[in-house]
Amino acid sequence: MVALGDEDFPSGTQHLSAAFLAREPGQARGSGFRWARIIGRGHVAMLVPERASTPVPWSHKRVTIPSGERWSLPTGELHAREAGEGPVATVLVHGLGGSALNWVPLMERLGGQTAMLAVDLPGFGMSPPPRDGDYSPRGHARTVAAAIEAWSRRRGVTGPVHVVGNSMGGAVVLQLAAHRPDLVSSLTLVSPALPSTRVGRGNAHLPVVAVPGLGEALVRRYAEVPAEQRVRMTLDACTTDPGRVPQSLRDALIAETGQRDSLPYATDAFLRSLRGLLATYADRGPRRPWRLARQVRKPVLAIYGEDDVLVDARGAARAAREFPDADVILLDDCGHVAQMEHPDLVADLWSGKFTPVSVPAE
Repeated sequence: MVALGDEDFPSGTQHLSAAFLAREPGQARGSGFRWARIIGRGHVAMLVPERASTPVPWSHKRVTIPSGERWSLPTGELHAREAGEGPVATVLVHGLGGSALNWVPLMERLGGQTAMLAVDLPGFGMSPPPRDGDYSPRGHARTVAAAIEAWSRRRGVTGPVHVVGNSMGGAVVLQLAAHRPDLVSSLTLVSPALPSTRVGRGNAHLPVVAVPGLGEALVRRYAEVPAEQRVRMTLDACTTDPGRVPQSLRDALIAETGQRDSLPYATDAFLRSLRGLLATYADRGPRRPWRLARQVRKPVLAIYGEDDVLVDARGAARAAREFPDADVILLDDCGHVAQMEHPDLVADLWSGKFTPVSVPAE
């Protein structure tokens, strides 16, 4: 359990919406869980399942993998997957080493509420490298901005969209909201990789991997491990219960991992993105991430997993302090990818905050 003391929550303007805090403990709509209690910890609400071992019905379903399409953008070519329909539009941005496939469970759950575009960031998934070679969060954000503009033209609509980012994707969409606020109507961060001085058991190796020369050797050695085993190891690290990820999605992740083994730029994209992300942790200038967070004037939903070994759950307290308008949720029995482990609950939280009609229970 992560201890969040009173010192983590100085007085400020951040708060959880009165409607959320007014909910009585009980069934979270459509989540498949009965939540025993909702605890208000200063600025952070913690959701605790009545029985942490309760199986998630989602894991028994066969998910539909949205087809992908490669787009030509000013920043380079980009592979993306579209799904859903509804009165609002949402763009989904994965984390380091991930792809658009990381959003499939959430895309299925939100399909009737919003049109969605899940992108493969440059160099990840099936997207080739960026034209300018910039793998920093700011560079990735420029690509996402170009994708939003192209998607809007294709759909014949104008106006900002909701953006959702997981892990490194959270750092990317923060840059997007700070530098292109005209494109963003809301910001959802799922275990965002924002600067922290705390080193966890799951991320202590990353600075070593980022060392030039050594990182390349380590990643090449790791690539010799069979794709199925690498996917299993990744899910073990990113979830509290890998069994919650449907087998059909596992199969798609294994197939994609195998395809990427033949891409000559895969290692370079991973390492340069990692180095670009870590550089933001050391940034002490006016554009450092937490300072940008204070400048965001869009509504924010931040979701952290208490059992996350990659992003420290205590970051929830800082997110509540820094973002001017944030609802911050700490999920018990949850790791690094809440959208894959608990897609029903994430969909409920998102739709309850950002759409007029909540996702219906099945």
